[in-house]
Amino acid sequence: MQNLIFFSRVAFICNVCFVLVWGMKYYPHLSPGQPGEFVSLVLILGVLIAFLLNCVVNGFILAFMLRRKPVWKHFPRWLIIANFLFLLPQIILFAR
Repeated sequence: MQNLIFFSRVAFICNVCFVLVWGMKYYPHLSPGQPGEFVSLVLILGVLIAFLLNCVVNGFILAFMLRRKPVWKHFPRWLIIANFLFLLPQIILFAR
């Protein structure tokens, strides 16, 4: 359970990077002219890692909920809800 909590937090950080990448797409003045290490890191975390890790984490949390494990006791509610809400636009954008 501790590993899942850790990966859930990492997924949240990647989801924040996803929002930054989405913002850079629609507001190009947010990204600097030459892509540096930070912009490259945000792009990789936001585009590649966020969707995959978020699917895995939400899948495990859903499996624990279906087995009636006490998920809400171990995880912060805001983290589960935020990761699920980030998953919805990711599915919509990557399903295209």
